[in-house]
Amino acid sequence: MTITAQKEKTALRLEVLELPDAPSMEEIFHRLADRPYACFLDSSLVMERLGRYSFIAFDPHLVLTSRGRACRWERRGSGISRREENPFSALRRALGEYILEEDTAGLPPFLGGGMGYLAYELGRQVEKLPGRAVDDLGLPELCYAFYDRVVAHDHREGRTWLAAVHPDDPRPVLREALRRLESEPPSYPSPPGEVEARFVSNFSREEYLEAVRRVKEYILAGDIYQANLTQRFQTPLREHPWVLYRRLRRLNAAPFSAYFNLVEGQVCSSSPERFLMGEGRRVETRPIKGTRPRSADAGEDRRLARELQASPKDRAELSMIVDLERNDLGRVCAYGSVEVKEHAVIESYATVHHLVSTVAGELHPDRDVVDLLRASFPGGSITGAPKIRSMEIIDELEPTARSVYTGSIGYLGYNGNYDLNIAIRTVIVKDGTAYFQVGGGIVADSVPEDEYQETLDKGKAIFAALSGEIAP
Repeated sequence: MTITAQKEKTALRLEVLELPDAPSMEEIFHRLADRPYACFLDSSLVMERLGRYSFIAFDPHLVLTSRGRACRWERRGSGISRREENPFSALRRALGEYILEEDTAGLPPFLGGGMGYLAYELGRQVEKLPGRAVDDLGLPELCYAFYDRVVAHDHREGRTWLAAVHPDDPRPVLREALRRLESEPPSYPSPPGEVEARFVSNFSREEYLEAVRRVKEYILAGDIYQANLTQRFQTPLREHPWVLYRRLRRLNAAPFSAYFNLVEGQVCSSSPERFLMGEGRRVETRPIKGTRPRSADAGEDRRLARELQASPKDRAELSMIVDLERNDLGRVCAYGSVEVKEHAVIESYATVHHLVSTVAGELHPDRDVVDLLRASFPGGSITGAPKIRSMEIIDELEPTARSVYTGSIGYLGYNGNYDLNIAIRTVIVKDGTAYFQVGGGIVADSVPEDEYQETLDKGKAIFAALSGEIAP
């Protein structure tokens, strides 16, 4: 889709204060976790190439949410307005209100702009899909808050900054934000006594195995090459979601983690997967396919990693998604610029090994980040190939809507930079219940029992976090 004309962007002025004796980002966010739309993009696993920076944003000046084509705009100081439009167009308008063109050399890549999520079901605004799965959570399908105050931390340099932007004078915004950061930290008590987590799935074991067999039938019939099939677990949550997230980030540190405090609930993500990253015109995506559990025995752990890297099934599954991602990027990137930078490398996390590739390209001069999102969303690694038919089959076989899970969480900067994850390893908390999904790519030679076990392996850290196996 070609960029549509809109009013000229308002230039922002930037004020930055380095905080030399700042506490950790976790400690800073502890003071803010209950603020409406407070957001923490948390590189809790420090992998410099992927997760060098963490960001905290709070007290937004604009919140954009949508369900279907019903878009809701809430502006600081001027109330709420509603408008029927495509949510991607609304997102472009919100992001396009301001531009930050000041020299930010030596500073983190995000200093103001939008942070939030795109839910999996937002894909229905890109392609015509049946929408049969029951949306029992009812969260916004798009939720992006736009901030004029951001805390940024560089893990490599060990430096922390507070940044403020404003069309005229950002210094009052900076002073107000500093007062908020110096407020008394709240207490988030743990629940009284021991509470045993009771996990209930939206599939029985046999129902999930049958769903895998149905996917294999579609593959043999020539409908698809693979589809990502998931099951959702839920359990009562007796503690504050921020306490849960702190436990999760210790059990399953990841470079693209996030905590987002919505009005309707909370999102706690410990995702290892990047969806899209861009600085200037350069674009990158990093699909993950293939999983093996970690082992406490070093020799066995190495064997499992080697087995994964040599697995014809897992490599073929990843190659299919790499081709899909190349095609998605090719729709909005300059001709001949899309290339696979690395393929089928092992990345190891607390509970699993993964197989990962990197695809990069140069965004076409007539396209912007919203065009890129529309061309790529949702990520192919969590749909299947071909994407649209896989999504139709997912909608047929999965009984409940995915919501934020397998959507995307991240930032869209007023300076043109962006970085978004694939929202896997993600817990949604609403009305005292925690929901999370786990799944895997089903291909022609998938063994249903193995695929079911893989979902449990992938969910191991979340099961442990919700069971309270370690202190937050």
